[in-house]
Amino acid sequence: MAAGLLRGEPLSNVDAAWLHMEDPTNLMTITAVMSFADKLEFAEVKSLVEDRLLIYDRFRQRVERPAVPFTKPRWVEHDDFNLRSHLQRVALPDPGGQAELQDMVSILMSTPLDMSKPLWQMQYIENYRGGSALVIRIHHCIADGIALVRVMLGMTDDAPGTPKSRRRPTRQRTRHAGGFWLPEVINEAFYSVRKASGRLVETGIETVLDPERATSMLGEGAKAAGALKRLLMLPPDPDTVFSGRLGTAKRCAWTEIMPLDRVKAFGKVHGMTVNDVLLGGVAGALRRYIEQRGDSPDGLDLNAVIPVNLRPDDEVGELGNKFGLVFLALPVGLEDRMARLRELKRRMDELKTSSEAVVAFAVLTALGAASPEVEGLAVQMFGSKATAVMTNVPGPRETIYFAGKPMRSMMFWVPQSARLGLGISILSYAGQVRLGVATDAALVPDPQSIVNAFQSEMREMIGSVAG
Repeated sequence: MAAGLLRGEPLSNVDAAWLHMEDPTNLMTITAVMSFADKLEFAEVKSLVEDRLLIYDRFRQRVERPAVPFTKPRWVEHDDFNLRSHLQRVALPDPGGQAELQDMVSILMSTPLDMSKPLWQMQYIENYRGGSALVIRIHHCIADGIALVRVMLGMTDDAPGTPKSRRRPTRQRTRHAGGFWLPEVINEAFYSVRKASGRLVETGIETVLDPERATSMLGEGAKAAGALKRLLMLPPDPDTVFSGRLGTAKRCAWTEIMPLDRVKAFGKVHGMTVNDVLLGGVAGALRRYIEQRGDSPDGLDLNAVIPVNLRPDDEVGELGNKFGLVFLALPVGLEDRMARLRELKRRMDELKTSSEAVVAFAVLTALGAASPEVEGLAVQMFGSKATAVMTNVPGPRETIYFAGKPMRSMMFWVPQSARLGLGISILSYAGQVRLGVATDAALVPDPQSIVNAFQSEMREMIGSVAG
């Protein structure tokens, strides 16, 4: 077939890079879990998916691999699309608690999506703590975490009751659904993403929107050149209990909810942001876990790859990948908690003025156009420089509603790309904060131990502040 007759739309270079990174031992799938104290009506869940999710073409399209050499994969309509293949109804075994849900999510995390169909799936789960839950899995080539969380929250409302249909009267689907459909509490949460990231994101927006500007910045900017040099010169992370050959089985666990105001109060007393405090808790938890496994963490720095949003506010609801990456060295080797926190804050402050995220975005763009051999070598090189992927996303500040029922909690994980075996996610919602851990079962078979260590670390930390 001639190039001019190819059907569908080509994947962007960055989206193609995430597609190519798919590996049986490291699936490029974003996983989200939403829980509800009430039982959802399955018919209403199905209606919401049809009205608010399927308006995005990507959720009715599959990826067609190129038959013509040197051409990109393409998005094409799936002629036999059937919602039953993507929305499924299951029940947890008794007693239907968090342990049973974690086991089910772990199995789903270990199961690849069907590449012959649109790359997403949703499980409606009954018998969870007397209510219900939703588990949503979406391939990273469709969009990054920021966009997908917003898409998922676009199916919610900011008041109880029967949700009104938001289906376009003509059922005309567009590639990007309008952000004006989101409840105000959700818009407010996502507007804060850019503010929280500071100058780093403002610089990145210009670069992403103007390729010529990106080329100029990378070609003549000493700051960007320095960031690229830092990325290339980063030494491999040390071998620890978190590193090694991956298997196909994954495990996940998450904390109980934690009051966000206590975290804020502790940060205010010590001149730190909420982000500083939570990441300090992660560093302390990893130190405890290493000690529990019988190794010494003294003197260790472990790099975490952190995605940074690079899209402007008016595009945050669009699909596709528009984010960069920064490497944060977690000072797990410092025994004193306050010394660890102060050092982590110092490193975070340095990253906020760095061009590293923009440079990483350019690298991902280049990888999407590279040969599989070059891409594989680059992924292996960058993967050796880190131990974990870590995300921290602010969710809605107030309770939101799905199918008329209040959402009790939410959690999500991005893929542990570049053959990494540890993923850590922090998400705040309605005055609460929760941490989730996803691991390779061959390396870390007990993610609940990291969760417990984080909860202990945070209790000891914020327990020193009255509130």
